Amino acid sequence: MREVYLYNSLSQLKEKLQPIEPGKVSIYVCGPTVYGDVHIGNMRPVVVFDVLRRYLTHLGYDVRFVSNYTDIDDKIIVKANELDTTEQELAARYIAAYEVNVKAVGSLIPHVTPKVTEHMDSIVAFIQTLLEKGFAYEVDGDVYFRVEKIKSYGELSHMDRDQLLAGASVEGNHGKELPFDFALWKKTTMGIRFPSSFGEGRPGWHTECVVMINDTFAHHRVDIHGGGFDLKFPHHENELAQHRAFHAQGLASIWMHNGFINLNDEKMSKSTGAIVLAKDFIAKYGGTLLRYVLLATHYRIPVNFNDEVLINAKNDLEKIRLAYVAAAIRLQRFDVSLDGQRDTDAFLQSLSDDLNTANALTEVHTVIKNLNKILRQNPMMMETLLNEFFTIKTMLTILGLDLHYPTLTPDDRALFADYDAAKARQDYVASDAIRQRLMERGLIV
Repeated sequence: MREVYLYNSLSQLKEKLQPIEPGKVSIYVCGPTVYGDVHIGNMRPVVVFDVLRRYLTHLGYDVRFVSNYTDIDDKIIVKANELDTTEQELAARYIAAYEVNVKAVGSLIPHVTPKVTEHMDSIVAFIQTLLEKGFAYEVDGDVYFRVEKIKSYGELSHMDRDQLLAGASVEGNHGKELPFDFALWKKTTMGIRFPSSFGEGRPGWHTECVVMINDTFAHHRVDIHGGGFDLKFPHHENELAQHRAFHAQGLASIWMHNGFINLNDEKMSKSTGAIVLAKDFIAKYGGTLLRYVLLATHYRIPVNFNDEVLINAKNDLEKIRLAYVAAAIRLQRFDVSLDGQRDTDAFLQSLSDDLNTANALTEVHTVIKNLNKILRQNPMMMETLLNEFFTIKTMLTILGLDLHYPTLTPDDRALFADYDAAKARQDYVASDAIRQRLMERGLIV
């Protein structure tokens, strides 16, 4: 099987993927907190890790892809109160809306989509064990994690003690032993809450994903843990610390983090109002264009959205589509089956080298040039045309770029036959009229 190398945020090196179980790959990606419509930045991990899933599956791995929904959060409680609904109803509404966006950008729904509310018994038991082991302590119904007990804390974010202290100021102290201790359980009297031996409340965000990984994967750890760069600290750092405390081992073999999205060279931010909702972008430009823009830059590098980028991406995507559709139609006209695939080493090598989709797209455009050349100069070389068509079809499938080609009907075939006959007898009036009908059907591009 082809070797795959991925950049590991933990080691800060590209590392060879070596699954826990040979032939199987487990992937966990942190999903959204479902209190509102997601923005285009939220779609980047959706696209990046979908391509990783597709690629590893193409290589022959048995991939299990899991991404959660955080359906317990202060923001959910506040929004539910504003809309006079329950947290469960609000979460269900925005999960459905999110999945519409996921499908619109051509991504597959994960194999498993755990929700925090489905794992409460496990979360309470997990926290209780950390208390018993001395890795956690209770303060007036709140439970905190003792970061000092994990000597390797900071290993994922590569932060020193001063940086950790600065980051800890976000949560505040609230009776904590040390500023960078973080909440495992929060006592609350507002909104949804759950019973526990330490009182009614709800879990801290950093605990939820650890427990869902424990519950969902047989080895209680994963080959690849992914998410946005902003999750590296404190979320993923705190996940890793809890898992080391509970299991005395790492949570993931490889940690992957995608970069931010910028709007006109400035970081997209809810606080400044510089934000584009995914549903709005998709409604205006289409999900395939959003996917293409996200793939045109290496996943660890920030993506910049501006008018020029969108225009160029739209033109590039149209060049691919036109050649792909033209080849598909010509092959069907001569009763050539379109069921098949064909690999190219340069394309696969690009994706094997830290999922370099930007380089992979360069290979796509190389094949498109070859395809156009054949269509112009040697359209009757069916075997050559078919090989190039299968190559581009395989590439687009792995990248999740769903560029549909029409399937010819008997009426379409009859129309093409009439078109060819009219041209053969040099009846240009008739051939032009038939050509117009074929163009209206999208069969001549």
